[in-house]
Amino acid sequence: MKNFKYYIGLLLALTLVFTSCQEDDASIGDIITPSNVTISAEVVGLDADNPYGDGSGFVNFTATSNNEITYQFNFGDGKTGVAPAGTIQHRFTVTGVNTYTVVVSAVGTGGVTSSTSMEVEVFSSFSDVEVENFLAGELVNDSKKWYWAANIPLHVGLGPVEDDYGNGEFAYEAWWNAIQPWDEEKSCMYDNEFVFTRTEKGLTFEQTVGPAFVPGTYAGAIGVDGDTCHDESVATTMFGVKNVSFLPSSSKAATEGSYNEKPYRGTAFEISDGGFMGWYVGASTYDIISVSEDKLHVRIIEKGGGAAWYQVFTSSKPTEGEAFESVFNSLVWSDEFDTNGAPDATKWTYDIGAGGWGNQELQTYTNSTDNAVVEDGFLKITAIAENGGYTSARLKSENLYEFTYGRVEVRAKLPNAQGTWPAIWMLGANFDIVDWPACGEIDIMEQNGQDKATTYGALHRPGNFGGDADIGSIPNATSTTEFHNYTVEWTTSEIKLLVDDTVFLSFANSPDTPYNLDFFMILNIAMGGALGGDIDPAFTQDTMEIDYVRVYQ
Repeated sequence: MKNFKYYIGLLLALTLVFTSCQEDDASIGDIITPSNVTISAEVVGLDADNPYGDGSGFVNFTATSNNEITYQFNFGDGKTGVAPAGTIQHRFTVTGVNTYTVVVSAVGTGGVTSSTSMEVEVFSSFSDVEVENFLAGELVNDSKKWYWAANIPLHVGLGPVEDDYGNGEFAYEAWWNAIQPWDEEKSCMYDNEFVFTRTEKGLTFEQTVGPAFVPGTYAGAIGVDGDTCHDESVATTMFGVKNVSFLPSSSKAATEGSYNEKPYRGTAFEISDGGFMGWYVGASTYDIISVSEDKLHVRIIEKGGGAAWYQVFTSSKPTEGEAFESVFNSLVWSDEFDTNGAPDATKWTYDIGAGGWGNQELQTYTNSTDNAVVEDGFLKITAIAENGGYTSARLKSENLYEFTYGRVEVRAKLPNAQGTWPAIWMLGANFDIVDWPACGEIDIMEQNGQDKATTYGALHRPGNFGGDADIGSIPNATSTTEFHNYTVEWTTSEIKLLVDDTVFLSFANSPDTPYNLDFFMILNIAMGGALGGDIDPAFTQDTMEIDYVRVYQ
């Protein structure tokens, strides 16, 4: 109907031109004003025990009139809707019992309207106070600024909305996940500022610094250039104070999917009056994947439903060119792998055996130089297909070098074969006493057997282990062809995982975690199992090469 109104406007303009130039009478027909406009409402769940509804906030509206083309609704909470048939459902989200004045306008030929209104009193029970506190602060008049997390990889990503190819792709950025920090194409938007403010009536939102980035997937729908920034003449709803409402997530991604093996929070927020956070795709409702004091990770479905965008914001404005600076600069232990032969027995020992100790792995670990050898300045850990199975090596510094806090830096080139699962990691030295996960685990680098272009890292501990661990990832397209530095920065207050000095996972350490005792280092390649997955049937062997392992304190 939007195009219909444009056509009517064009015809009226042409009529005026023609009648001023000739005596012929041009007509577009009778313009009839709608009449007898009525509106009724059904509050969902309303009964004797629930006089304001069931707490969902849903209300079904029905409008009638004579000589109308469509109906426009203003729900009195900053949101509007269009219903050609006159029936529409709306969800009111302000917590508690609230009264709204709902206005319906019946639209007739030529755009003429007749309106009526009614008051509706409805109860909404959903709230997420913790999210509100994270976004704006706890007290009335508290305010908080958010910015693009431009300093980390994958601060924007793209994936399908509903399609599921068997691995939950509808819940993560399966289509495009290669954006790097300070992406040049997106540089026009990195000065954006978004302000959430707590008022007596709830939260407000305001984008205080533009412009708006319009991706190519949506640009055609509004007739502008894509993958670039535009001002408010294109993104007309960019500026101004708007209301924020919270509601339970209802998308398939939030209700059925997971992100890095963790479920979505289950809370969504909607910005009124067409508001949005810098990325203009004609939508205003955001599923919260995760939120904390300084990080907001969201998913928004593009208008038209063809794509879902993933975005990360931070409450600490990042600075381009800001280099990672370690607090540890004294080299206290290293292996440069300068002596050919078996690995240095004063620095490394082995795990021996099959099965991977709980991960359904298919390799048998050995201490053979076929599987672990120093050659030409590199430690080479090689997984080999032999005797109907697989052999590999798992080196560890257990009982030889164990330490608390520091920076571990490992320079390595990873295997490329499908099904290989290389890892550079650390385990609490007391694991033989308290067992796993009580001992704690720091995975500096892991590589999925099916995806060799992404590096993963994780932190395991009681209450957060396995699929519930703190997991991070970073694109790494050359992990199998070039050497990269895989690093952990481990202090009393924070643990950071990095690739080439780019942080991709940060964790706030505290005295109640296992990460305040001695750990030892582990280097290995597993085959198959939880992260290795299906092994290439034609696999013969593949190698992880390590240039050095260094520990700074």
